Order: sequence, then C-alpha cells, then structure tokens
Amino acid sequence: MLKALIVDDEPLARRGLEIRLQKFDDVEICGQSRNGREAIDAVREQSPDIVFLDIQMPGINGFEVLRRLSGSDMPIVIFVTAYDEFALQAFEANALDYLLKPINDERLAEAIERARQARDEKLAFQHRTKLLKLVCELTGRELTLEGAIAEAVASRSTFPERLAIRDSGETVNVPIHTIDWIDAAGDYMCVHAEGDTYVLRGTMKRLEEILDPDKFVRVHRSTIVNRKRVRSLRPHRNGEYFLTLDNSRELKLSRSYKRNLQLLVS
Repeated sequence: MLKALIVDDEPLARRGLEIRLQKFDDVEICGQSRNGREAIDAVREQSPDIVFLDIQMPGINGFEVLRRLSGSDMPIVIFVTAYDEFALQAFEANALDYLLKPINDERLAEAIERARQARDEKLAFQHRTKLLKLVCELTGRELTLEGAIAEAVASRSTFPERLAIRDSGETVNVPIHTIDWIDAAGDYMCVHAEGDTYVLRGTMKRLEEILDPDKFVRVHRSTIVNRKRVRSLRPHRNGEYFLTLDNSRELKLSRSYKRNLQLLVS
C-alpha cells in the first residue's frame, strides 16, 4: 500500500482529491493537513509514502514545508498547483511530478504510477536529491566550506567554529556547536541547528573533514550527529541502532557505522 497525505488549505480541494484517490486500491489516505505546519507534524508522525502538497498556502507554503522536511524525512512529493506553464516547466526540469488544478484523472493515475516506481530505495534517494536541489535553488542558500576552512587557518584552529551560509545575498554564520545533526542526499545537505534547517549544496565527505570528530559522529552514509545531542540508544534488528536526540528526534545508526557506536556512549 501507498500511504498518502493530502495537504491543502482548501477543504473542497482536499475532499475532491480524497474521492479520486479512493479509486486506487493500493493507496491508503493516512491523513489530511490544512496548512504547512500541520503537514510537517503529520509527515513526522505518519511517515507517509507520498504527499500531495499544495504550494500556495498561507503561512508556511509548500516550498517551506519541503525545506523543513528535507533529508531522510522526505517522502515522495507530488505538487498540487495552480502555477502557470513557466513554473511547471521548472518543476519538470527537476524531475518533480505535479498535478495542475483542477486535477485531471489521467494525470493523477500517471502520478500514482510514478510514486509506485519511486518506492524503490534508489529512486527515492534520487527523488530526495532533486527536491533538495529545488529547495536550494529557491532559497539561494549555499554553504561556503572554503570560507570556514580559511577562518580556521586564520585563527590557528584545527576546526572552524562556524559555517558561513550565503542566504539571499547575505551571509549567515551558524555556530558549529548549535548543529544537532546533518543529513544528505547526493550533493545536497540539510544542516539542522536550533530548530532551523539549512538546505545546502556540498558533499557529506567534504563537510565531515572540517568537523571535530570528537564532537560529530558519522552514524549513516547520509547522517552525521552531534554526540552531545544523543540522549539514548536502542538496538534494532540486523545490528542497527536507533538514536534519540534531546529534541526527541530519532536517527538510525546503520551496521556500516556500528564501529562508531562506542564514540556515542563514551
């Protein structure tokens, strides 16, 4: 089954999509959200496979929802939009699917079929990468690792104390110690710090090189965690572990990085 979440601030739009989705035997609606904030909570609580996401919503719009969910939380996303043809071309260029209001049944069936295919882990990873690319381009945020390295050299420190992030023409300095965890997909990363998420271009390997290994531990091929944020660990099947952070966030420690378990409990 495909667990689906419907996100739209218009009740009639939610109801209309609900009725159409009932025609698909392998689609189960796990919830509906009226706004972006509800959508973020629902994704984290329900873990849907697919989200039908309206873009134009008051408060937190669809793009902001993507930014806050970027990384391992990211489900398969199908935009529901009334945007014009130029915006639709931008979505297509990033290999994202969309439904144009009013929703066409044939297009809905095509989108569901793409969602079925994207359940494959490799395709889902590629989908997440493209979503992060879109969010990064929309927000204009860019991580300047070279600047962080130069600062460390200038201050004669082994590791930098902050990350410089270009955000809409301005530079935001994020103190390293405020980072809770980092996850990645392809050449894009999500740096989670004090309740904010920065979607950035750059590789996990490059970022790992400038982080103090006594403070930051690699727990997955796409996840680095601040060891001071780890509140508890519990074993899982196949030698994996789940880490719970002090903000109740749960992350997985994969078997490939089990050797780093001792770094988290010491």
